[in-house]
Amino acid sequence: MLLKSIFIATTLMVMPLAAAAGEAKIKVLDAYARASTPTSKSGAIFFEIKNHGAADRLTAAATTIANSTQLHTHSENSNGVMRMIHVEEGFEVPAGGSLIFARGGHHVMLLGLAGSLVQGDTVALTLTFEMAGDITIDVPVDLSRKPKTAAHGGHGDAHLDGHSDGHGHGHSDDASHSGHSDS
Repeated sequence: MLLKSIFIATTLMVMPLAAAAGEAKIKVLDAYARASTPTSKSGAIFFEIKNHGAADRLTAAATTIANSTQLHTHSENSNGVMRMIHVEEGFEVPAGGSLIFARGGHHVMLLGLAGSLVQGDTVALTLTFEMAGDITIDVPVDLSRKPKTAAHGGHGDAHLDGHSDGHGHGHSDDASHSGHSDS
């Protein structure tokens, strides 16, 4: 009888821990990729990360649709020109907060596309967090998506005419330039 009581007590103590472990603290919402042209060499993915737990850090992103997948943001230089910057250390996701990946701000950059990002397709994207580990999501390709401002990403509504991504790749502000635009 004592053994049965210990088993029941242990089970009751472990159940809340298992439920808490199974409850996702990081949620990725409203993800989408911009459609690209057949000749596009790069593309971008946008989303919102909601963190219902302790502070975490997004450290990497990966997909099979591109040769290289990088975390990027935009920065304005002293001449007012916006540049994309590869953020190797990743982005902090504040405890109980959110982080916006939007055109003109933070985004996942897809370099060396293996094929076109076609309206209606989906792209599997794995996001790696320091605490939460890997989270894989299916990202719809959606050319009709209206842009959100990047204000939550800390960069406002950036205008990207003729900016460089820091790798010698200039971009214009039309939808034909690699599926990455502010329109």
